[in-house]
Amino acid sequence: MSAPVLETRSESPSDSRLSWGVKLAYGGPAFAGAAMAIPIGIFMPVFYSDVVLAPLGMIALATAMARAFDALTDPVVGWASDRTRSRFGRRKPWIAVGTPLAAVFFWLLFSPPESLTPSAAVLWFGATFSLFFLFQTIEGVPLAALGAELTPNYRERNSVFGVRALFIALGTMVAAVVPAILTGQFGEGHEREIFSGMSASYGVLWLVLMLVMLSMVSEHREYAGRPTNPLVPGVRRALRNRPFAILLLSAIVGAIPGAVPAVLMPYFVRYVLQPEDPTVWTGSFLFIYLATGLLFVPFWLWIAQHFGKLRAFVSAACVGVSASLLYFLAGPGDLAWAGMVYFVSGTQAMAGTFLIPAMAADVIDYDELRTGLRREAQYTSFWSVIPKLVSIPGYSIPLAVLAGVGYVPNEVQTAEVQFTIRFLYSLFPAAFFVAALLIVARYPISEATHANIREGIAAHGRGETATDPLTGEALPPHRLTEEEVAESWYLDYFSAGELRASLAFGNERVVRKVLLAACAALLVCVGSAGLALAGIDSLETDPHPMSVVGVVVAGLAFTAFVFHAMRIGPARELVREAPSRHVVEAHLAQIG
Repeated sequence: MSAPVLETRSESPSDSRLSWGVKLAYGGPAFAGAAMAIPIGIFMPVFYSDVVLAPLGMIALATAMARAFDALTDPVVGWASDRTRSRFGRRKPWIAVGTPLAAVFFWLLFSPPESLTPSAAVLWFGATFSLFFLFQTIEGVPLAALGAELTPNYRERNSVFGVRALFIALGTMVAAVVPAILTGQFGEGHEREIFSGMSASYGVLWLVLMLVMLSMVSEHREYAGRPTNPLVPGVRRALRNRPFAILLLSAIVGAIPGAVPAVLMPYFVRYVLQPEDPTVWTGSFLFIYLATGLLFVPFWLWIAQHFGKLRAFVSAACVGVSASLLYFLAGPGDLAWAGMVYFVSGTQAMAGTFLIPAMAADVIDYDELRTGLRREAQYTSFWSVIPKLVSIPGYSIPLAVLAGVGYVPNEVQTAEVQFTIRFLYSLFPAAFFVAALLIVARYPISEATHANIREGIAAHGRGETATDPLTGEALPPHRLTEEEVAESWYLDYFSAGELRASLAFGNERVVRKVLLAACAALLVCVGSAGLALAGIDSLETDPHPMSVVGVVVAGLAFTAFVFHAMRIGPARELVREAPSRHVVEAHLAQIG
């Protein structure tokens, strides 16, 4: 069987409050990180399509491929960070390696040589975009995990992530207005110089702020000394965590169209509103949206502190959905109307940036109550990987759709193209956001529930039985023998249905099921990749929109293949050295 993992307990860290220096140091890098996100999320597609002159459909295809690769690295980095043992901690070595490399490729992404042909520009974009997100994952997942473990205090987490949200708002405000200011100063036609200089400045600032964070923020040593778990069983146990499953499903539904407004904003302003200076107006609207978001962070923080994180998040989401619907009513020249809608939408813009991480940190506490482990990085990576994968269509398909309905760079668009932009920018995401809102409304952890969770963790630390506040189940201390712990984690390589099949038909049935699942996922991956390639005539022409869909499906299928491939060895081991029927039945009873 797999190497044993002994679940031990140490006393929970103190609930003492963090100093403002630590909060500011942890949140500081988000200022530069947010400033870097705006050029990528807002300006990059139109920069490459209208300035670098790469085919829009190929940009969509390269984006889908890069984000699929990026999403696959998240769970690996999270799992590896949780298992890292060094004198510098579990998180800091990864942050120190990933940050400078991500900064370099961010600059290269916005500094394509002018001599590039359209096909070479596509390759340059795909390579630099992919490598930037790879190294950002290497620093970003451990950084998110570090934030989740800074404090176990329910309200203090609101404060930690609230401070970080303020830095995000400030960073995005700066990044929103700088292109407009520089374009107004240097005029149209200097986009290459503007974006190359901005990317270099943001990258250097990011490095400096991250160095400050590394020097001032400490990791919890008691967390680093705790046992770890295998990757695949850890994923299964995370999915059995009901509050996590609710947050994850809501995030998945919301992520499907989540990137659409950011990607299409320059197109919406330039080709639907049609102002004389679209770059300046795009920056102005972004400033209104983000400045309003900054001003309202204290308001949503107050709501969360007095009425709970869930009520604050649901209230903010309702405002966001209403504003999203109003964008559809805008047309040529409706700049005042658009400004009003961006203001209304901006009131809730930053609420999720601190409420969701704070809620996710509470979920990790609940996992500790159930398993005895601290798995911040595994949860935060898993939290990001699935939404990232499902957001690929939202980031890529709108660009492919525009190319398919006849979008022509730097020209007056047809009525069909304008309607498509309005629909994708407004009604399409609003429908998904409503569905995500209905799901997250079932999130069960309130402040009182969290207090009971922390008390249960403390009771386990004293060697006492705890009560699960969500189910009422009695949870004995995590003091299983090494062999029992190893068997429990080992059996989580398999689903409940597979284990029942092993009891009824023998363990060979499980091996066949696992092999069949891996082969099916691989076939879907290869077939979808073939579909994507079939739609490409050359790198200088737009591919068929189904090529982007093929890349998305291939990425999801490859993720499934890797998951099942990691189960083949344990499945074969099940035949050679099967646990007793009693152990399997006890495990099935435990997981329901």
